[in-house]
Amino acid sequence: MPAYQVTARNFSTASENRMHSNAVAQSHGFKGALVPGVAVYGHLVQPLVEKFGSQWLGQSHTALRLLKPAYDGDELNIVLSEETQGQFRVTCHNQDELLLAEIMAGAMPPMPADIGLGGPAKATPKVEINWDNVVPAEVFVEKTWSLSEAENNRYCKEIGDHAPVYDEHIHPHYLLSLANYCLMEEYQMPAWIHASSITNHRAALKVGDMITSKTVVKEKFERKGHQFITLHITYWRGEELTTDILHTAIFRIAE
Repeated sequence: MPAYQVTARNFSTASENRMHSNAVAQSHGFKGALVPGVAVYGHLVQPLVEKFGSQWLGQSHTALRLLKPAYDGDELNIVLSEETQGQFRVTCHNQDELLLAEIMAGAMPPMPADIGLGGPAKATPKVEINWDNVVPAEVFVEKTWSLSEAENNRYCKEIGDHAPVYDEHIHPHYLLSLANYCLMEEYQMPAWIHASSITNHRAALKVGDMITSKTVVKEKFERKGHQFITLHITYWRGEELTTDILHTAIFRIAE
């Protein structure tokens, strides 16, 4: 099945998230700064878009798991395989054949009956995230985003994906990166790790579109000493729901 190789790049060294810096990442036991998970996702979707074209950008379901970090300079091998009829798996291994990430892609789920936006507005100002100020069912302030050509080109350049389809359509790397901003605009996040995302593309977004993001805290949980937050993020073009994402991050790394 289709495969390609690409060199991972850490383009977020200036990010508020200091897991993209060598010193902080190494203090948590990693060998160096982490490549953004959204960039790994951008590489993983490339063979799906190559196979299905722009239709995939407007009608698709993917479940991303980030299993091990990618580091700047890693040689990534991206492989698409069909698991069962209509169900696809895309894997990302590094030069040591270690599985770093994967996505499962398949049929679209039904439109959600309740996207959980009837809860209380987030009560705390933007302070450093901790267990007590992550409150399930809290709703964030809506954000408006202009999906510009310049930004779309920047996100494509970051991962070296210059497919002609992105002359008109917004790259999935850009859209999942906005989910990170939905999180970081509500909390100070000095050191955190993107863990997983489930994304439903319900209508293709295009260069020049204006969208509104609506975000609710879905849950918080602990596992192996890590503390996690899951957000349910939806993008709206006017009254049209174009994208919904369950976005999970480790906000406190086990000591």
